[in-house]
Amino acid sequence: MRTLRTVTELRTAVRAARRQDPAGVIGLVPTMGALHDGHVQLIREARLACEHVVVSLFVNPAQFDAASDLAAYPRDEQSDAGQASEAGADFLFAPSLETVYPDGFATSVQLSGPLVETLEGAHRGAAHFHGVTTVVTKLFNMVQPDVAFFGRKDAQQVLVVSKLVEDLDLPIRIEAVDTVREPDGLARSSRNVRLSADDRPKALALRAGLLAAEAAFAAGERDAQNVHAVAVQAMTDLGVAPEYLALVHPRTLAPVTTIDGGTLVVVAAHVGGVRLIDNTTLGPDPSGRR
Repeated sequence: MRTLRTVTELRTAVRAARRQDPAGVIGLVPTMGALHDGHVQLIREARLACEHVVVSLFVNPAQFDAASDLAAYPRDEQSDAGQASEAGADFLFAPSLETVYPDGFATSVQLSGPLVETLEGAHRGAAHFHGVTTVVTKLFNMVQPDVAFFGRKDAQQVLVVSKLVEDLDLPIRIEAVDTVREPDGLARSSRNVRLSADDRPKALALRAGLLAAEAAFAAGERDAQNVHAVAVQAMTDLGVAPEYLALVHPRTLAPVTTIDGGTLVVVAAHVGGVRLIDNTTLGPDPSGRR
């Protein structure tokens, strides 16, 4: 695996790969580092589907709503590089802040509407997703991949990026990869390492809420309000109050009142000083997964 720092190095490497293998598929796995098994699975999926795999490593300040959260974000490029290489990456693109946002940078790529204004957008501000869409657009232009891989744990982000690609007619396929979980069910996240020993068991409240929603649905409950109440109660029983827990349409994020077809259940909560998110789907998933 080669580590690349500049856009020129990156484009030279990708052009060479395309010349050597004109029919080869270029895959991109965008990350902010602090790689864990969830990222590794994204890279492995890219390796299976693509002839050439680029992993980007960039902690994007534009998508953090608190300076303290940005400062606390774990960084270990040596470990990240080792994991990316072992998982099958061909190139690690690790640009500096100045490379991505040079002096005088004055452009923002923004979506409007419910996809960026509800749920995470409502609680973190739409500027969070403006930071995501701006940096993702830059990465897409830098790498020019055929396929980009994102994790389903960030369900709203997947929808936002998919809408970005659709609206701008970008020739890129977005692949969403299933959430990878720790043995006890906690969704893998770079933030998990910040959980204290006392808070780690409480973090399972998010998964408990989702499992309670799944159990209610499996038992025949179709009223979204009732499923919501059961899920929230499961979380509060473990001492965690959700920042939000919502049952929404899996493509528009519009609230649902009756579970008819696939319904996305999304949850966010603060456990100690760590903010976590998770989700599940009730009924048939529009992607064909369950």
